Amino acid sequence: MNSRRRRMFFLVFASVLLITYTWAGWRLIRPLEVGSAWRWVVVGLLAGHFISVFVSFAILRSLGPGGWAGPLYWVAYGGMGLFSLIFTGMVAMELGVLGVRLAERGQETKRVPEDPERRRFFNQTANLGVLSMAAVAGAFGVWRARRHPSVVTVEVPIENLPAELEGYRIAQISDLHLGPTLSGAFMRRVVESVNGLKPDMVAVTGDLVDGSTEHLAKHVEPLRDLSSADGTFFVTGNHEYYSGAEPWCRTLSELGLNVLNNAHSIVRRGSAKLMVAGVNDYRAHKILPAHRSDPAAAVAGAPECDARVLLAHQPGSCLDAREQQFDLQLSGHTHGGQFFPWNFVVGRFHPFYRGLNAWQKGWVYVNPGTGYWGPPMRIGVESEITLLTLKRKTGQS
Repeated sequence: MNSRRRRMFFLVFASVLLITYTWAGWRLIRPLEVGSAWRWVVVGLLAGHFISVFVSFAILRSLGPGGWAGPLYWVAYGGMGLFSLIFTGMVAMELGVLGVRLAERGQETKRVPEDPERRRFFNQTANLGVLSMAAVAGAFGVWRARRHPSVVTVEVPIENLPAELEGYRIAQISDLHLGPTLSGAFMRRVVESVNGLKPDMVAVTGDLVDGSTEHLAKHVEPLRDLSSADGTFFVTGNHEYYSGAEPWCRTLSELGLNVLNNAHSIVRRGSAKLMVAGVNDYRAHKILPAHRSDPAAAVAGAPECDARVLLAHQPGSCLDAREQQFDLQLSGHTHGGQFFPWNFVVGRFHPFYRGLNAWQKGWVYVNPGTGYWGPPMRIGVESEITLLTLKRKTGQS
């Protein structure tokens, strides 16, 4: 990301964060008595966390994950998730009160108390309720995110699939985001789980890291031990471009991964041929023009194949790959929203955001993430290792 784009991103991010923190602070302070020490506690906590977010960003860029800054990353990123839950709860509460007021307009009996003292008590109680529910939900979300990813099995029916490719198994991992709060130990556990599935092929569909090769190379080394009949294939995600895509592609190649930068590979089973193509991230050209995503280039020179699989980090790549008509596209990026309420919003920004979806004559599968990004939380969306099995499409498929 060039310096101008980076400055603009952080300016917008900081402005949005400042507005939401200010509103939430006002909403928490409003019912407290003037001069109450709790007012200063609220201001101090919100201001401290606001500052910790940007301090952690700066430290992460210079020192990398782990080390003495590890607790700060947990405070910053965990606090972002907790604040999101608090903010969502407060907005819902305000909308609820507004709805009651509109419903009771013109009625003699009011459910929302008009007496200032009663109203203050009501607001204090409501705020405590929101904070309590956010704390419980946040703790649950952290527990769910830190658990080992579930293995999800999916059958993919493909027209005219030859018998030699019937039952071909692809293990997909995506969006691990190794970095501030996920380390090589997590990567090692994921590799052991994937190897236990004994897949024919492993697909890593981007956003593997949040940091440079200098700081994270040792954390991805377990990938060297991935085992499958036809190898491991990797495509870049948007976070690789924030972290130095070219050095990461070299590092992963040295670990034995087949890096598909708008390229393909042919897998053979007897006389049957399976093409595995990969494109760079859908918006890579905005950071590294030479890495513009190009599905046509990815399949250039390929022979006729019995099945065609595309690895593309963002589901939106299917729109650019219409003419190539892949039988199956494997993507990630969306995290399925990761936690409430974003899991109800994310679908508005992507053609597909989770699971197996019909597209043209084939399919797009969106892995909701093997790790997580930012807040170490998952609520309503599980982390996942996907095992996809190719099946011949029948009339009942």
